[in-house]
Amino acid sequence: MTVSGAAAAFPGPPPGNHRAAQQDGRRLMSIGEVLSELRSEFPDTTISKLRFLEAEGLVEPERTASGYRKYSWDDVARLRFVLTAQRDQYLPLRVIRAQLAEMEAAGSAPVALRLVGAPADDEPAAEPVDTRCSRTELLERTGLSDTGLGEIERLGLITCRSPGWYDEDALAVAQAVAGLARHGIEARHLRAFRAAADREVGLYAQLIAPLARQRDPAARARAAETALELAGLSQMLHAALLRAGLRDVLER
Repeated sequence: MTVSGAAAAFPGPPPGNHRAAQQDGRRLMSIGEVLSELRSEFPDTTISKLRFLEAEGLVEPERTASGYRKYSWDDVARLRFVLTAQRDQYLPLRVIRAQLAEMEAAGSAPVALRLVGAPADDEPAAEPVDTRCSRTELLERTGLSDTGLGEIERLGLITCRSPGWYDEDALAVAQAVAGLARHGIEARHLRAFRAAADREVGLYAQLIAPLARQRDPAARARAAETALELAGLSQMLHAALLRAGLRDVLER
């Protein structure tokens, strides 16, 4: 197999044998500190997901005598590689695992990466990133008017997840609506998008609901992982169909 664009996009040398070169004097991190490190770039990441990626053999943090996980910067770099491949290329874990195995088999030297922006050994870990925004902040960041925001809320395109606060998905929807509005596409034209998304949610819910209902944290993490992959594949399909259709318009 040829290493694909995910490997080319890796920030720095590819990860080598991530079980080696751990005792190099660098500060090891708890799972909470790793989450804080990754959250700004990958806001959907959770502790359950980090545990799931470990269960799937994509990262192997050290364990203390009492069983607590301890991650090196090499582990963080490996996680960033996995999460980037999922987010940007929608690759399933089996493909990412094969890419990592191929890099290791090629003899990449083990390396504990000091990532850009990583705190020094004596610096405190970053605080978790709050991805919520208020109504005022959402209006400022999107350029929507209060009336325009009220309209897309009425149409069910976005909702407040908690009183007065919007999550990153609501912000993304509002930004897309604002961008389309600049091309003369009004919010009322977007009802079909909401209906189509609801149909997809209903279809995919049949696949992930059995896992999500289980009490096992690993099963719930697998459900979240599957949901992320399905969303990515849907996005890929939708974009490809649009490009093909618009190409036909341009070539007439």
